[in-house]
Parts: sequence; C-alpha cells; structure tokens
Amino acid sequence: MIKRVALVGGVVAAATLAAGPAMAEVPLETGYIFNTLSFLLHGFLVMWMAAGFAMLEAGLVRSKNTATQCLKNIAIYSIAGLMFYIVGYNLMYLDVSGWIGTFSIWDAGEIPAADALEGGEYSAGSDWFFQMVFVATTASIVSGTVAERVKLWPFFLFTVILTAILYPIQGSWSWGGGWLSEAGFLDFAGSSIVHSAGGWAALAGAIVIGARKGKYGADGSIHPMPGSNLPLATLGTFVLWLGWFGFNGGSQLAMGTMEDVSAIGTIYINTNLAAAAGVVVAMILTQILYKKIDLTMALNGALAGLVSITAEPLAPSPMLAIFVGAVGAVLVVIVVPLLDKLKVDDVVGAIPVHLVCGIWGTIAVVLSNSDATFVGQLTGIIGIGVFMFVTSLIVWFVMKVTIGVRASEEDEMIGLDKADLGMEAYPDFGVTSSK
Repeated sequence: MIKRVALVGGVVAAATLAAGPAMAEVPLETGYIFNTLSFLLHGFLVMWMAAGFAMLEAGLVRSKNTATQCLKNIAIYSIAGLMFYIVGYNLMYLDVSGWIGTFSIWDAGEIPAADALEGGEYSAGSDWFFQMVFVATTASIVSGTVAERVKLWPFFLFTVILTAILYPIQGSWSWGGGWLSEAGFLDFAGSSIVHSAGGWAALAGAIVIGARKGKYGADGSIHPMPGSNLPLATLGTFVLWLGWFGFNGGSQLAMGTMEDVSAIGTIYINTNLAAAAGVVVAMILTQILYKKIDLTMALNGALAGLVSITAEPLAPSPMLAIFVGAVGAVLVVIVVPLLDKLKVDDVVGAIPVHLVCGIWGTIAVVLSNSDATFVGQLTGIIGIGVFMFVTSLIVWFVMKVTIGVRASEEDEMIGLDKADLGMEAYPDFGVTSSK
C-alpha cells in the first residue's frame, strides 16, 4: 500500500514538472469550472421547483381544474425562458442606469465574458440559465392564487408581461446594481425580489378577477373548497423544499473557494431548519386554534419558512434561522383566514406564503446582517411592492376591460379542464353519462 501511494505521488510530481508553466493556469480554470458548475447544478434544482409548483397547485385545486393547472405551470416555465432570453436578462442586468437595463436579446458574449478567467469568473451561459429559472417562480406564485377562474390565454399574456418586463425591471434595481442596491437594500436570494414580487402580482390579480363562484356567501359566510389530491400537494411541497437548496445555495454565486463551499453548506442548513420550524409551528398552532392539525397549513408552513429565510440564509445562526422560519409559519396561519374575511380568494395560500413572508424575511435580514438597515430594507419592500402591485393591477384591469380575464360562470361550474382543454385529469373517477 505504501509503495502504491509513493508511486502515485511520483507520477503526479513528474506530470507537474513536465507541465511546466501551464500548471499556473489551473487554479483560475478550477475556479471558473466550479463556479460555472454551481450555477448549472443549483439551476437544475431551481428548475425542478416548476414541478413542485405544478404538483402543489394540482393537488390544492378541485379535480375539475387539475389538468389546467398542470398546463399552466409547464407553459409558465416555457414562456419565462423565452421572454428572459428575448428581453428579460438584458433588461435586468445589462447597462443598468439605476432604474432599468437594456432592451435587447441576450447574447453569450455579454458580461460575464464566456472566456473570462480573472477573479474566478464563470461562463455567461451558466449565469443566464441560473437567473432564468428564478423568473418562472415569480409567475408560478400568480398561477396558484388565481386558479379555477382565470381565462387561460389572458393569464399567459400576463405571464409574458410579468417575465419579460415587470420582474426584470424591479430586479435590476438591486441585483442589477440599480438604485435599491445603492440605497443599501439587501436580498440574498429573493424574498422580496422574487417572492413578494410574485405575491403583489397575485394579489392584484385576485382583486381584479374576483373570488370563485360560491366561495363567499352574501351573509359573509365562507365555504371551503378542498383540494382534490393532498398526497400530490405534499409531494409538491417536498419537491419545492428540495429545489430551495438550489434557490438559496446557488445564490452564493460562487463555488470556487473553500469559503464559498463552506458558505453553501451553511445556507443549506439554515434553509432546512427554517422550513422544518415552519412545519412544526404550523402544526402546533392549528392544533391549538382548530383542535386538529391542518395538513395544508403544515405544507404552507414549510414554504413560509423557506420564503422567510431566503432574504438572508447565510448570516443567521441556526437558532435564528429556526426563529425566522417559525415566525413565517405564524404569519401564514394568521393571514390565510384574514384574507377570507376580506374576501380575497387565494386558492393555494400563495399571498400569505410569498408576499407576507417575503416581507418578513426581508425585514429579518437586519437581525443577522450588520450591513443591513431597517430603512434600507423598508425602502426595498415599499419600492418593489408599489411598482409590482400598481403595474400588475393596471395590466389585469386593462385585460379585463378588453379581452376579459374571468372564465364564464358555466365554464367555472363544469371546470376549466373541460372548458379550456376538453379533457379531465382523472377521467376514470368522473361521472359518465349514458345519454
């Protein structure tokens, strides 16, 4: 064994000497390769979140709308990818003047240069891919909120506008080096930039489109509309939880040094702890409040913890990460019934999870990151919130008065699967007429 090790060592030493000056390039190439690999591998995980959203939404809607939600989610990912290539990426990252980037098609030769090695760079393509998969998440948030009553093509049109224009503009303000970054706003992986942004767009849609038929009675009563497949919703939550390691871990934006790899490990731990705390707290609270544990609240508790820790998953101690996730779950348990009292129909609970917990997570950054200030964080929350809500409200309203955004009462009654797709997600369990 000793001789084998000595032989291998001798071969490595000889190869090193033979390589000569070329070996000096290896550290830079290694950093380039590992940074690029981080973007790609973490991007794969974030892309998998599209499947998580599809399964979560398919499980939480009624069976007559399940296939439509599946279609919407694969369409969202596809539309987001095309729009981010055509205009979104450069609008968010290229030549940002403070408020907006450049209207142009992305090109692999743009910064970071495809052949750059200085400072442990990464390939331009890997960066584009990683940034692109984030965009679909924002649109998926809207999909769940307005499910079961929104027309299909108007929703796709809104997705085009959201992913091509609205998301990139507000994203350029911070991640693109715009005015919010200069104001000291910090959002590590997107509690506000991704999640609250999608939540504001969803809230605007829910207001303009209105509630599902029969959800709220004239006397103020609330009629629950249970989801069709809770095992599927649970699977979707687990898939999202897995994808979140890519969402937060990849936002370290580097994996070429020991420090970066150690940071990614810490991010994974804090992300997992926050989600776990969200589940446990949601279980305890629903047991106390309703005398029974609510599975859907537990699922949203996990997502609440994940959204809450996303703004700063690196700096907190493990105990602080647990606290951040726990508070997120408390907010969800409180806000879900509050929205029903306000007659805001949110089918999957996306507004409490992504909007409310996104705001909380952004504020919580000041608890662990000494570079963050309450004023800076509040500036970002208000700036992103006002822009996303007002512009989304305008887009939804213009579509409402022109092409219409709400399915007809008949289509809503028979289900959007039959009305829009002419099919059923569970045909073997449907009632077939003999006439």
